[in-house]
Amino acid sequence: QVQLVESGGGLVQPGGSLRLSCATSGNIFSFNRMAWYRQAPGKERELVARITSGGNTHYPDSVTGRFTISRDNAKNTIYLQMNSLKPEDTAVYYCNAEQGRYYTKYWGQGTQVTVSS
Repeated sequence: QVQLVESGGGLVQPGGSLRLSCATSGNIFSFNRMAWYRQAPGKERELVARITSGGNTHYPDSVTGRFTISRDNAKNTIYLQMNSLKPEDTAVYYCNAEQGRYYTKYWGQGTQVTVSS
């Protein structure tokens, strides 16, 4: 069964940096694409970074230039490097993977990121 496990969340001051990790249960190339989403209290879950099996990446305007998604193929792990963090980045961050012709979606349990003084 597909499992995604996030780690690396925590408390950081505005302007600081944090790196999230998502370890997968199998070959990351078995997924059509992988992504990081976040959800703040009272807000809808939103995409913050996506990477395809071919290595193409996508970021919304809110994080462009600050966040970078990457992968370590040997470790079957993807990362989200977050720099210049802002209080509005505070949210639970979820790892996501889509697989197969129907793009079946899998989710991790989430990791809390809090940006505060």
